[in-house]
Amino acid sequence: MTTDAPGARSTPGIPGTPTLGALTTVPALTRPDLLADPVRHALATWEHAGGVGVVEIDPALADTAALAAAYSLGTDTGANCVLVGGRRAGEERVAACLVRADTRADVNGAVKRLLDVRKCSFLPVERAVEESGMEHGGITPLGLPAAWRLLVDARVLDVPVAVVGSGVRRSKLLLPGALLGLLRGAEVVEGLAS
Repeated sequence: MTTDAPGARSTPGIPGTPTLGALTTVPALTRPDLLADPVRHALATWEHAGGVGVVEIDPALADTAALAAAYSLGTDTGANCVLVGGRRAGEERVAACLVRADTRADVNGAVKRLLDVRKCSFLPVERAVEESGMEHGGITPLGLPAAWRLLVDARVLDVPVAVVGSGVRRSKLLLPGALLGLLRGAEVVEGLAS
């Protein structure tokens, strides 16, 4: 993949596999051991999977700030996936919100309005892990339950090479931000984060 972003480049000999800063990837589907099962299944059937790279990292560096410092990345390259839910007329409504790491999801404003609920809150960690089939600190928008809405802040699409979870803490996925808007069920939203 060719990109004009500073520090972003293609991996030599592997077209379409993005790298960024000190992160060098391999095609994600060549390393299924670095993907949570739901992520691997989602990538196996996604037409854009060839543009997704995976890189093995120290699990202690899975959090955005630690990863950015260790691998010379800007926080504007990361995209965080947070899971939120609320109720309306006894019906639970859950959404995954994907926002740039240098912003915060507007849970009590934009997200609450989009879900049309009176109160919106983050899913408890235990529940998020169990229902997503992913590890805490590695939850990603790829492979989430079909019943959950996927809300993507429009600014994520402008990130030339985005760093997202892989479903496990010991690796990260790298892909063009624009591809995140093409995920199954993705709803691109202006002003989802502040």
